Amino acid sequence: MNSPEQLQHWMRPGTLQLQGLPPLSLYVHLPWCLKKCPYCDFNSHEWSASARVGETMPEQAYVEAVMADLEAALPLIWGRTVHSVFIGGGTPSLFSPESIDQLLAGVRARVRLEPGAEVTLEANPGTFEKDRFKAFRFAGVTRLSIGVQSFHDAHLKALGRVHDRVQALAAIEEAAQAFETFNLDIMYALPGQTLAQCEEDMRTALSFAPPHISIYHLTIEPNTVFAKFPPQVPEDDDAYAMLDRITELTTAKGLERYEVSAYARPGHRCWHNLNYWQFGDYLGIGAGAHSKLSFAHRVVRQVRAREPRLYMERARAGDAVVSVDEVARRDLPFEYMLNALRLREGFALDEAVARTGLPVSALRHGIDQACGLGWLVVDGGVVRPTEQGFDFLSDVQALFLPE
Repeated sequence: MNSPEQLQHWMRPGTLQLQGLPPLSLYVHLPWCLKKCPYCDFNSHEWSASARVGETMPEQAYVEAVMADLEAALPLIWGRTVHSVFIGGGTPSLFSPESIDQLLAGVRARVRLEPGAEVTLEANPGTFEKDRFKAFRFAGVTRLSIGVQSFHDAHLKALGRVHDRVQALAAIEEAAQAFETFNLDIMYALPGQTLAQCEEDMRTALSFAPPHISIYHLTIEPNTVFAKFPPQVPEDDDAYAMLDRITELTTAKGLERYEVSAYARPGHRCWHNLNYWQFGDYLGIGAGAHSKLSFAHRVVRQVRAREPRLYMERARAGDAVVSVDEVARRDLPFEYMLNALRLREGFALDEAVARTGLPVSALRHGIDQACGLGWLVVDGGVVRPTEQGFDFLSDVQALFLPE
């Protein structure tokens, strides 16, 4: 599905007229975890549950499969520069620094990586050991994203996390020493959590002066353990109060809320995630990875095989992609707004036209409706959500659904 013939198919004339291709990012999925968290709906797999006695994680074989997957995808991105790399999971920090070094060396050998490109690795404190993060830095990772979630042991246990408070503190301390920029993932509205406990989590996180914090409301996703056995979580009003307090505390420490779930110091916004929200392109390789790729007359989405062993088998055969769909013209306004309206600063209308290949008229009806409801404002060709619009983002985005 990534052959030169496929490229020719996607390059044929169509109804869209993209003025140019957007920036391109690379996402690499490493699918294994020590333990599947009960709230997680990502494509992650417990290694211990699938391993045979005495078997070790197939790091080498998996990296080789990912490289074969990348090789097969190259015709679709010939000549394009990759501006960022994000290694997600799963728990990528389960992989050794040597394997991450091999992975990044393989990427650099196959694509044109922008000098100084942001390279993020997700890490969990439960996989932390002294000097491991420094070794990831030496392997070429420039930014670490640490899945802390909470500093309260009772909440960590309720979330099924494999680390405790002491491990979280030690991991952050080492990350701060090894990396100029790093991110902390923090969750709120946890089972049994009070506003005071949420504030204590935030004060602890902020005591490390993190350049970036990602804040996530615990949501009960379908097909998870929490969906089958729902925990008692705070009421909506209490959760809103927690988010308001989080925003107050981060602002006081010089972090700006630039995206629905992201707070950063100046110069430390996550470039990779910004590219998602700005409807940039991304090639996703690895088990279950998704891609969004633009061509002159269309936007295409791909999905790779989810199950790790099946993925490895198919990737080695040059056939890891299990579905390819062209985004319908009528769906593009909603697809764009689903991303761009997450940004506090909004988007420029001319950029929306460039990224979707649609005329402004295709977006105007929804924008006018949202402005009339007080959810969006248009100023000098820039569309941005109001305070009320930012709080009711799903309602704003729904205005752009195809009729």
